[in-house]
Amino acid sequence: MNGTYYISAEQMTVGYDGKPLIENINIQVKRGEILTLIGPNGSGKSTILKSMIKELKLIAGTVVLDGRDMANLKERDIAKKLAIVMTERIKAELLTCRDIAATGRYPYTGHLGLLTKEDRAIVDAALETVHAKDFADRPFSAISDGQRQRVLLARAIAQQPEIIVLDEPTSFLDVKHKLELLDILKSMVREQNVAVIVSLHELDLAQKISDRVVCVAHNRIDRCDTPENIFTDAYIAGLYGIEKGGYNALFGSAELPAVTGEPRVFVIGGGGSGIPVYRFLQRAGIPFAAGVLQQNDVDYPVSQALAVETVTVPAFAAIDDDAAARAKKLIDGCKAVVCTAQIGETNRQNGQLSEYAGEKRTDAAALFDAVREGRL
Repeated sequence: MNGTYYISAEQMTVGYDGKPLIENINIQVKRGEILTLIGPNGSGKSTILKSMIKELKLIAGTVVLDGRDMANLKERDIAKKLAIVMTERIKAELLTCRDIAATGRYPYTGHLGLLTKEDRAIVDAALETVHAKDFADRPFSAISDGQRQRVLLARAIAQQPEIIVLDEPTSFLDVKHKLELLDILKSMVREQNVAVIVSLHELDLAQKISDRVVCVAHNRIDRCDTPENIFTDAYIAGLYGIEKGGYNALFGSAELPAVTGEPRVFVIGGGGSGIPVYRFLQRAGIPFAAGVLQQNDVDYPVSQALAVETVTVPAFAAIDDDAAARAKKLIDGCKAVVCTAQIGETNRQNGQLSEYAGEKRTDAAALFDAVREGRL
């Protein structure tokens, strides 16, 4: 094993009741990096994590922690190096949130499990880090799922580990606390040189936080690479078997399929201004066309995904007569035309297209009202 890796799964086979699910797994994580597992539901991400932390028995292979075979390490010794945040619910009817977080200190206590003044200060600091001090003395069973997830992270932080393993830690969190949790992990990686292994369903978050990404699908490790190489439209669509809609690597988001049929609205967008209209029309089930867009415009990938047809010109190119003629033909067949673009020299013909629309021209607010009232 390369000595630079803090934890390493070598030729690992995982599964249940002795039946292999995924074979020949090789995963290595350095201190100071975040390794993220992604893949479809049921692909084996949680099984891999549970096997690496000894919650499930390995069918074959070895997990090496800080240069030593984990099979030969005592649980207390492992707990001083590795902290775990899993999705399973824990029964804690009589324990407060502070009590739960304090269990992170037990690897360091004596046989009686008594906390010192220093231990309690570490627990308080961990609760503060995850913004859980306000409800620290409330029963753990009486708080929300999102608050519980933060307390479990506080427990892991109080453990002062060198590696943290998290299985879908953002599942019960709102947007604010998802970002806070991931920021905490990133800070620990940078400032404390902690290693992190995490499974995530949110591809946009995985794309932003990961140093390396492991893709699990079809009973195998399909690929392990940097986010820049993993998160492409084609690869993610193939990994998840996306048949309706698609994945937009630029925005790190999934797109619903376009509404089919003859376009009823033509949207003259650009610079991100057309995207809210595209999404509104898609939700309303109204087929639309869009243009004229440069192929490097931020509107372009969303329009390509949601519009029946998009009239385009190459990146940085001015709108030529051919593109304008194609747009006019589409406008002729539409009931309404919306111009959301800021008109300048390179897209001045979009302004002319808006004028060409004549009585069909409307603004976005009026279009939304017409759609909601069934007038379009």
